[in-house]
Amino acid sequence: MNDTLEILFGLFGGLAIFIFGMNLMSECLQKAAGERMKQILGLLTRNRLMGVLAGALVTAVLQSSSATTVMAIGFVSAGLMTLPQAISIIFGANIGTTITAQIIAFKITDYIYVFIFAGFIISFVCKRERIKNIGMTLFAFGLLFLGIETMGDVMKPLASSPVFTDMIAKVADIPVLGVAVGTLMTLVVQSSSATIAVLQNFASQAGVDGVTSILGLTGAIPILLGDNIGTTITALLASVGQSKDAKRTAVAHSLFNISGALLFIWFVKPYAALIQYISPAGAEVEVISRQIANAHTIFNITMTLLWIPILNVMVKIVMKLIPDGKLEQEDPAKPVYLDKNVLSQPAAALNLVAKETLRCGEIVRMMLLDVQGTVKSGDTEILSTVREYGQAMDSLQMEINDYLVDLFSNGVLTEQQATQTAKLMYVLSDVERMGNLSVEMADTIQEKLDNGYPYSQEAMDDLENSLKQIEKMYKNALAALMGENDSALKKIIKHKDEVLDLDIKMRKSHMQRVTEGKCQKSLTAPFTKILHCIDRMGNSCVNLAEVALNQMNFEYFIGDGNNHN
Repeated sequence: MNDTLEILFGLFGGLAIFIFGMNLMSECLQKAAGERMKQILGLLTRNRLMGVLAGALVTAVLQSSSATTVMAIGFVSAGLMTLPQAISIIFGANIGTTITAQIIAFKITDYIYVFIFAGFIISFVCKRERIKNIGMTLFAFGLLFLGIETMGDVMKPLASSPVFTDMIAKVADIPVLGVAVGTLMTLVVQSSSATIAVLQNFASQAGVDGVTSILGLTGAIPILLGDNIGTTITALLASVGQSKDAKRTAVAHSLFNISGALLFIWFVKPYAALIQYISPAGAEVEVISRQIANAHTIFNITMTLLWIPILNVMVKIVMKLIPDGKLEQEDPAKPVYLDKNVLSQPAAALNLVAKETLRCGEIVRMMLLDVQGTVKSGDTEILSTVREYGQAMDSLQMEINDYLVDLFSNGVLTEQQATQTAKLMYVLSDVERMGNLSVEMADTIQEKLDNGYPYSQEAMDDLENSLKQIEKMYKNALAALMGENDSALKKIIKHKDEVLDLDIKMRKSHMQRVTEGKCQKSLTAPFTKILHCIDRMGNSCVNLAEVALNQMNFEYFIGDGNNHN
């Protein structure tokens, strides 16, 4: 193999190990963080300053500003977060992503295999999921630095190549060219952390004197600015097909980094001098990795401090660039909250699933009220809405189940999250059953009314009372799933007994009316079928309450659910 191919394969191989290690570390950190990750996500809905903090913390865990930005876009698209909140989170994400560069700047080459071996042993020997995840995090951390070391080893021959040094000199002397190189690198790799790691490693290569960096800090800063611009492409791609606010969030991310590059490009030399002044002293090749990390951190902190006071200006800019169009009516058959871009962040994805499930629950409650309204008024046109909702529910249920299957198949759920998600699927099945029974009841009522066999007023009154009780039970079941266990469960049990008593009374009353000639004999079978549907609905409500009693409620997924500006 010739030298050029050896360098290329070594560089890309090292980069592959680095990205794999970073992704594995992100996944294991999420699992190890568990509930803490959910608490961090809870900060997202407080205020703008907390949004910056939350964005930084989440990115520190995910090891990717792109992942945090995609999550924010998903929340905005789902209506769980306002545009200003999402933008503040993106500001924080840009600060959080600098942690990776700061970690890389530590010289731990001698301890790479210690981390890999210790991480492997811990994950292999320990049985507790949390400890295993900590072990895998250490293992991934070691792989991350192994990738950096591999890239560093293959880059050393480049320092003595006249062709390469001449090319680097041009990049170092023309800042705009450096920005273009950094942007292109991140566009290809789709990770600013990875390209900054390559930059740190490359800049650490010594020139002919053995002391000076081959690139120098003034040459590295423009490339660093380009890396920050390139990483915004991921967010822009994630916003395709999303709501206008989601697109605005992605554009705000781009504006943040582009405006920073346009500002700092004019002050590369004085900025480099400032970074060298505040960074550790020493031979340039020994300290330049830390200098690049510091330049990255200070750039993002400075831009955040500049933009936070004028956040409303950013909002106005993106609103101007992407204006509101015609307001589209919500399609009940299509998910409002689900976003496949956030499947790799289970705490966020489960939040969206819980919201979508609650939305399903409310649609079913509307179906129950419509059936009740038909029984009360005799207006069968209302029943067509019940059928439309029923078809929409079938489609929506499939979407949610497919989303949950994808979430499970990703392998990112902790044991606790997987258990709670299984219970969530159980809730979804009972909600679906309630919807199907509503449609079945509507069809039975419509069939007899259309054929000229109306039920007596007494029968309709009894049905209306039963449906009122079912609607109350169902409403209390949803309340129980939201954490109001004791009072809601007692109400459900009470209503279930009332429905049972009413069922027996209604059957007797119907037979009495048939005997007296007040009701058609042919109505007995469909009337009994309706009563059977009501009885099954009552059982489903009790099932939902029992799930809530067994330590499953939506507060686990959603938190306080408050949304503040």
